[in-house]
Amino acid sequence: MNLRTVLAGTAAAGALAAGLMSAPAQAATTASPFKHFFGTTYSSYGGSHGEHRDDRSYFSKGYWYRDNGRYYFFGDLYDRDHDREYSYVWFRWHDDGGSHFRSFRTFDHVHIGHFGGFTRSHGFDDFDVRVCEGGPTEDCGSWHDVF
Repeated sequence: MNLRTVLAGTAAAGALAAGLMSAPAQAATTASPFKHFFGTTYSSYGGSHGEHRDDRSYFSKGYWYRDNGRYYFFGDLYDRDHDREYSYVWFRWHDDGGSHFRSFRTFDHVHIGHFGGFTRSHGFDDFDVRVCEGGPTEDCGSWHDVF
C-alpha cells in the first residue's frame, strides 16, 4: 500500500467522523415537531333524506403539533353531498379570553394549515372541531374534542 492511498483513506475517515459528530446537533435543530393525529369528523347524517353516509361532508387528516410553545392545527375539509351549498368546519377553542370560534368553508375541498399559534401562557386549554353543511349551522355533526 502506498502513502497516497493511506493518506486518502485517513482523510476520508476523518471527514466521515466529523460528519457523524455534527449529525446529532443538526438533527436536533431541524427536527420537525411531533404530530398528534385525530380522527375524521362528519356532518350530521341525513338518513331521513335518503343520503348515504359517504355523501356527508367531513374534516380529515387532522393533526396538531407544538412548536416553540405554540399549538398549530391542520386538516382538510371535504364537501361530498354535491348540493352546491357550502360545507363548513368550525374550530372552537378556549383560553384566558373565553371561548372563541372560527370557520372555513368550501364547495369541494379546502386544506387548513398552520391554524392557531395558541399558547398555554394565555390559558389555551381546549380545542374542538365540528362539520356542518348547507349553512354555517345546518346539519352539524357533534363537536370532536381534539385537544
